[in-house]
Amino acid sequence: MSKAKELQEEGLRLFQEGLYDEAAQRFSEALEHYAEEGKELEAAEMLNNLGVIRRKQERWEEAAEAVEEAKRIFERLGDKGREAQAWGNLGGIYASMGKRDKAMEAWQAAIGLFAEVGDEDKQGETMMSLGIALFKDGRRQEGLAAYQAGLQMVKHPTTMQQVTRILMTIQAKLFSLGI
Repeated sequence: MSKAKELQEEGLRLFQEGLYDEAAQRFSEALEHYAEEGKELEAAEMLNNLGVIRRKQERWEEAAEAVEEAKRIFERLGDKGREAQAWGNLGGIYASMGKRDKAMEAWQAAIGLFAEVGDEDKQGETMMSLGIALFKDGRRQEGLAAYQAGLQMVKHPTTMQQVTRILMTIQAKLFSLGI
């Protein structure tokens, strides 16, 4: 296993343990190794990981810069799946920054790319995020529709998502009965 891959795996382990500074250090080191090896895709993945960590640390500008750079690389290399993931991460970062319009634009881009690559789960999760943002923006019906559509796309919903599906089904039946 290459040194870069070892650092990447250690970074993932540290991230899962909540040791964000240490994980960021390993991802930065892996990024350098991947760059030296000419592995742009893997280097961009490390940038994306760094962006996710910086978001968790509420270091919004650093998060956005890292993920934007990763997105540009994924786009240039034609990796639509990773580009979609980066767009989705940007949506979350922008939402955390209070930039709801930019978040919604990013999520819409991600949704389109996830559709192109056939990743319904991630497309559905992203539609739910967009739905929540639309709802908070006062576009309640549009938000509920996007959320509900996204919820139906997720193949393995969480318990809360399963409950929400049931409640939305009940609500639809009640409305159809005029109750």
